[in-house]
Amino acid sequence: MPRQAYVNGRYLPHRDAAVHIEDRGYQFADGVYEVVPVFNGILVDEDLHLDRLDRSLRELRIVEPMSRPALKLVSRELMRRNGLTNGFVYMQITRGVAPRDHKFPKGAKPALVMTTRQVKPHSQQLLDEGLKVITVPDQRWDRCDIKSVSLLPNILGKQAAVEAGAYEAWQVDADGMVTEGTSTNAWIVTPDNRVVTRDATHSILNGITRITLLELIRKEGYELEERCFSVDEAKNAKEAFLTSSTSFVLPITQLDGKPIGNGHPGILTGKLRQHYMDYMQNLKKSA
Repeated sequence: MPRQAYVNGRYLPHRDAAVHIEDRGYQFADGVYEVVPVFNGILVDEDLHLDRLDRSLRELRIVEPMSRPALKLVSRELMRRNGLTNGFVYMQITRGVAPRDHKFPKGAKPALVMTTRQVKPHSQQLLDEGLKVITVPDQRWDRCDIKSVSLLPNILGKQAAVEAGAYEAWQVDADGMVTEGTSTNAWIVTPDNRVVTRDATHSILNGITRITLLELIRKEGYELEERCFSVDEAKNAKEAFLTSSTSFVLPITQLDGKPIGNGHPGILTGKLRQHYMDYMQNLKKSA
């Protein structure tokens, strides 16, 4: 089945999909994006993702390209055309096409592009061994809470991780505190079994998987702290893990070459991953 994309009102073969050379997303990174995971054919936490998309658009004063019901309709049609069962729907909205000028253009229509990608489940080996993570300086702007397409510092951090043989890079602010990964949220478990993740300020993107997992942690009665934690505290943690819309919940067993805890995926991390997987399974039953 040929893969298709949606570009400004048209479904096109993915290989032929293109945007105008003066699209402000291409020239200025003047746009936002959202990634909605698909699990067993169900869009996971779709409304929470679209709420965040709306917020990002408002913060950058970009007009919504279509109503939410219409956006949902396009998502499902694109899923149908591409036979998507497990993976994600990617949507990107820019301020539109206009002659290159830094100020907001008058009369430009927002541009909407949507694609899908099928993703394989995480391997059992990865789950059994856990992930290696490195730390890098956080070089991003001060509004990381906006899901902007301007991701160059994240890209540099991710490439540093790849070159170090790691899965992810945790970004560290000027005070030595972990903010988040280049495409994930960062978590630790303290020696007394408290789950810790940075509070949702302008310093991090408030991940949707993060939001859902916080609710599950409270529901299950685990001890929780939303606060900053240092690199040193992370290296001396009992467990560590990361979350994202495509990673779900994955264990971290090494940070900057130092084993976390006993160097194996943590017991509490495993429980939290299972809670989240059960949550997604139940979405299928209630659909």
